[in-house]
Amino acid sequence: MEGADRERTEAGFKERTPVDEARRILREAVGRRGDDDWTTGTETVDVERADGRVLAAPVESARDVPHYRRAAMDGYAVRAADTFGASERSPAVLRIADGTGDDATVTPGTAARVHTGSALPDGATAVVMIEHVTELESAGELEIADAVAEGENVAPIGEDIEAGQCLYDAGHRLRPSDLGLLRSAGYGRVEVAQRPTVGVIPTGEELVEGDPGPGEVVETNGLTVSRLVDRWGGRATYRDVVTDDPESLRVAIQRDLTKDAVVTTGGSSVGERDHLPEVIDDLGEVLVHGVGLKPGHPVCLGVVEGTPVLALPGYPVACIVNAVQFLRPTLRWLEGTTPDPHPTVRAELERKVASEPGTRTFVRVQLEPRDGTTVESDEPRYTATPTRASGSGVLSSVALADGWVVVDDDREGIPAGETVPVENWELTP
Repeated sequence: MEGADRERTEAGFKERTPVDEARRILREAVGRRGDDDWTTGTETVDVERADGRVLAAPVESARDVPHYRRAAMDGYAVRAADTFGASERSPAVLRIADGTGDDATVTPGTAARVHTGSALPDGATAVVMIEHVTELESAGELEIADAVAEGENVAPIGEDIEAGQCLYDAGHRLRPSDLGLLRSAGYGRVEVAQRPTVGVIPTGEELVEGDPGPGEVVETNGLTVSRLVDRWGGRATYRDVVTDDPESLRVAIQRDLTKDAVVTTGGSSVGERDHLPEVIDDLGEVLVHGVGLKPGHPVCLGVVEGTPVLALPGYPVACIVNAVQFLRPTLRWLEGTTPDPHPTVRAELERKVASEPGTRTFVRVQLEPRDGTTVESDEPRYTATPTRASGSGVLSSVALADGWVVVDDDREGIPAGETVPVENWELTP
């Protein structure tokens, strides 16, 4: 072992940066990539392809919705004055006008058949519901047993949206319901932030993609991280495995500096084969090496030629924890938004969990419904049981868990019976 490598390995991590401080440092590095809000650039896409995309500009309605007066009920369009005083005992009798909807014209003493959503005929000021109307056997007449006021059962122009109304601010992430509203408001295309591009580089001479032999390990981290990038709104390029060789690592990182971010998996600690921190520092700058979280403290965060480079640990669970804590926020910052919180449920902790002071611990748990609780109850509806297998290399402990409990840096564990929020980090796009 070379002298520098021996010194690095023996030193270990004497200091670990708190998670929030590490995230702040990384945020500042991402913010230096550009002066505008959209460091990834913008593009215009069809509305039907915009689900999950982030608006790059405010959107105002291009038209009134509805753009015509329409019937809000099935029934008959009338002049409200013609129904004054109408009741079951003394119904108003009106003639049925020719045509329906906007093909008809309502004049004094007449009514025209309309359906929900159809245009109100000229001359009409209200709609009588069909259940309050009786068509008479004598041709062309009907009785109205309920008086209606001006505008009753009529949707006016712009009832839903008025032309020029602000619908969304820049930075809004579009949902399926938003797409429908945009289309109804006159939009076929919208300007959105480009999806951040990420080069995902798995590293390690022991990694294989096929069946493993003795001493070999199936590559999973790169696959998992690349799919997380896609789920979180980015575009991942999943690279082939790179061996633990400084020059090979250097070339791999430089190749992906055209991306908005570079992520490596494995080789981020202080061992004999952990070359990535030195490679990153040689190419650019290591911002943080070693963070106060468990599992996964040997993460390395850096920047090379303005591009954030995240070296995630090789243990699968540690890799996922760090991806959620640092990669997901990076993608949000690159697209001009802020990280949104994960959905949580309240649960009663079944067993106590321990944590080191100054370390943020992520405890994988499985949830079970508690008997006798309801949605309206103040009591937690679930129990949360820490998974028996909790090592950072046990992928099933997170893949088969229902979420995790976060033990804050300032706590030395959580006692059994305490009500805790359980984060389901995989539900959040």
